[in-house]
Amino acid sequence: MPLDFSSSTPANCASCGAPLSRGVRACPRCHALVHAARLDAISAEAKKREAAGDVAGARALWGQALSLLPPESTQVQWIRGHLAALPQPANEKSKWLKRLGPLGPIVLVIFKGKGLVFALFKLKFLFSLFAFVGVYWALYGWKFGVGFAVSILIHEMGHYIDIKRRGLPAEMPVFLPGLGAYVKWQALGVTQAQRAQIALAGPLAGWIAAAICTGLYLQTHFLLWAALARAGAALNVLNLIPIWVLDGAQVANALGRTARVALLCASVGLWWFGGEGLFLFVAAGVLWRLFTLMRPSMNDRPEEEGWDTLLYYVAVMAALALTLHMLPGHGLGNRW
Repeated sequence: MPLDFSSSTPANCASCGAPLSRGVRACPRCHALVHAARLDAISAEAKKREAAGDVAGARALWGQALSLLPPESTQVQWIRGHLAALPQPANEKSKWLKRLGPLGPIVLVIFKGKGLVFALFKLKFLFSLFAFVGVYWALYGWKFGVGFAVSILIHEMGHYIDIKRRGLPAEMPVFLPGLGAYVKWQALGVTQAQRAQIALAGPLAGWIAAAICTGLYLQTHFLLWAALARAGAALNVLNLIPIWVLDGAQVANALGRTARVALLCASVGLWWFGGEGLFLFVAAGVLWRLFTLMRPSMNDRPEEEGWDTLLYYVAVMAALALTLHMLPGHGLGNRW
C-alpha cells in the first residue's frame, strides 16, 4: 500500500496553533516544521528502503523530504550530506567508471573503502573514552577513573537513547578529558519541549548511575562507591544549571516566566531543606534566565509555559538531592 506523503499545508501550526499561509514550510511564530509528521514518516520509510537495498527508492523519498523543508534549515544540509554518502545505483556507477578509463578500478577501490574510513571516524568514541579514563586514572587511580568514566558514559547514553528512540540521527558520545562529553545529533524538526526532554534524559540517566553507586555503598560501606555516587550526582546537578552549553540551558528554553519562577523556588527549596549548596548555582542560573526572558534582544522566548518540562526538571533535581543526602559529606554546603 503506497504511503501518503502529500505536501498540502495545514491551516494551523500543530505546535502553537498559529495560522499558516499556503506553501509555508516553517511556522512564522514558533519556527516548528509545518510538515514534521510527514517528514518523520518519510525518514522512517527511507531508512527501511536503505536497509532493504532499495537505494533508488530511498533517494526519491529523501528528495521529497527536501521539498518539505526550509532551504536554510540544518535538516536540508544533513539530507544532502546523507544523499552524497549513499551508494549510486549500479548503472550510474558503471557509466562514470567507464569514463575514467584506466583510473576507474583505482577509484572503485577508494569508493569501496569509504566504509572503512567512516568506521575509523567512529572510533573517535573509543579513543576519546580511553583518553578520558587515562586522565582520571592518573589523577585518582584506575578504580575511580574507570568508574567515573562509566558514570559519564551512562549520562551521555541517556541523551543518545532518547534521541535514537525518536528516529533522529545521532553519533556516539565523544569525551573531552577534563571537561566532560557530548553527543552530536541532528534536531530534525523537534520542538523546544522535545529538546528539553532529550536534555533531561542525560541527568536522569546520570542519577540512575549515582543511585546504583549509592546502593552499593550502603550495602558494602566501601567508600569508593560513595565517592563515585557523590561525584556523579554533583556533576549532574551542576549540569542542570540553565546557562551556556549545559543541559539545563536547553531545558530552560522550554520554560515560560511563571515556570522559571517556580523552578527558582524549587532550587532554593532543595538547598534549604537538603543543605546542598550546589542548588544555589542552579538558582543563580534561573535568575539569569529570568533576566534574559525580560530582554527581547536576547531572543529567549519559549513556545509555551512548559509545565510538564518543569515537573520533569524538578523531579530529576529532587532525585539527585535525595541521593546526595544519603552519602557521606552531606551538609558541607549546609545553609547553617
